[in-house]
Amino acid sequence: MKTLFKLGTLLFVAVLLTTEFSIAQERGKGNRPSPNAAVSQDIGSTTVAVTYGRPGLKGRALSSLAPAGKVWRTGANESAAITFSSDVMFGDKEVAAGTYSLYSIPGDKWTFILNKKLSWGTQYDMSQDVIRVEAAVTSNDAPMMERFSIYFDTLSDTKAHLNLHWGTTMAAIPITVK
Repeated sequence: MKTLFKLGTLLFVAVLLTTEFSIAQERGKGNRPSPNAAVSQDIGSTTVAVTYGRPGLKGRALSSLAPAGKVWRTGANESAAITFSSDVMFGDKEVAAGTYSLYSIPGDKWTFILNKKLSWGTQYDMSQDVIRVEAAVTSNDAPMMERFSIYFDTLSDTKAHLNLHWGTTMAAIPITVK
């Protein structure tokens, strides 16, 4: 009986430790200067979910944090992750259901990049790109946004815009479902 009790206690502690380690490894947990955020939107029967870090300008120029013409991890910390529950049109390109890293290239026009490799943001691997889609900057006079934000608007039964907004710059890409 004592052996059974010891075995049960050992199993309970093992499960507890495993759970604790799993929670500790969750994306975005802990005290960070750039806190993580998550946003999701149902478009028809498709769910689009994004997790990303929210850096602040803190008196710095946007161009020093997300330089024009260079691949940016689209946030802070880990690469931004975007998940589609079913196939979608991302801009004018078809994308299969799944989870991708979301990178971007700022500039007069922004390029949105979906990449197969989920990683720490500075470990971008161009060979893992699934698509690149150009998107117009919709506003350089958008309301001031101190912390980088990703959000959805222009929602209909089959379409929504995914917006990247930081400082007074906002770029948007349409996501369409069948």
